[in-house]
Amino acid sequence: MTAPGGDTSAAYRRTVLLTELGLLLMALIWGLNFTVLKYGTTVLEPIAYNAIRMSVGTVALLTLATFLAPRPSRADIGRLMLLGVLGHGVYQGLFINGLAMTRAGTAALVVAASPAVIAIVGRAYGVERIDRRAVLGIALSSVGIAIVVLGSSRGDSGGGEKVLGDLLILASVVAWAFYTTFLGDFTRRIEGVTIAAWTLLGGTLPIIVVAAPALSRTNWGAMVPLTWAAVAYSGIGAIGLAYLFWYRGVRVLGSTRTAMFAQLQPMIALLAAWPLLGERPTIWQITGSGAVMGGLLLTRSNTSAEPAHGE
Repeated sequence: MTAPGGDTSAAYRRTVLLTELGLLLMALIWGLNFTVLKYGTTVLEPIAYNAIRMSVGTVALLTLATFLAPRPSRADIGRLMLLGVLGHGVYQGLFINGLAMTRAGTAALVVAASPAVIAIVGRAYGVERIDRRAVLGIALSSVGIAIVVLGSSRGDSGGGEKVLGDLLILASVVAWAFYTTFLGDFTRRIEGVTIAAWTLLGGTLPIIVVAAPALSRTNWGAMVPLTWAAVAYSGIGAIGLAYLFWYRGVRVLGSTRTAMFAQLQPMIALLAAWPLLGERPTIWQITGSGAVMGGLLLTRSNTSAEPAHGE
């Protein structure tokens, strides 16, 4: 790989290598996080667990933004927090409740289709160009989602609840797509870690309000160390640390190559959920994942990449 300005120095190659290793770690963190979240929602009410881990993530990201990037204007902070209500508040509310109803691996596969949904929303608002090959990719991803969702209603007990969970996660992906599209102007002039911090704060505040009754019912003394470890992992790790790797990747490698690393998470999620949660991959998941990932590659190769999201 040639560095900017023709520089092929060993230092630059080391920078690229370290960035790629960080992105592999990011994909691993996000992939394992589906299992961690699934465990957390079996110990605590989903909305309560989400409020706790989002609060932890918000503190971590605001701390990092304070040291790593300049503070945006008050007007921009207000706009970012308002967007965060959609991108983190509505999104997380739908996602965590959907995950509590369905399999962790299935949730990861539905989320993997987000680039296709983003492309559709972006095209509708005139900020994304989609050629015929990308249209084929979006169609293939849609078929994959349909296979995964239909498969949830077969074989296992509670099929209807699993389908509802899948649809809630799909709705969360749509919310994220609109959020990403509306965020475009900010990404060109404000540091990524700053955007992540202030939008997360904007989404966390309403989540805390909605979760207040559930939080008041929580037996804090009964929370075991494993539960607190899960909160730390999904808050500091999946929201804080992983975002740093993501934005470093965008800066060093560009958004398209960075996004490709993020798409490793569904396969990691499926493999992790098997031994840790006893979720044996089904033929529906395997078939659907092939369609989703194939469509994803077609879509990614023909549209400009947008920020992915960590769960």
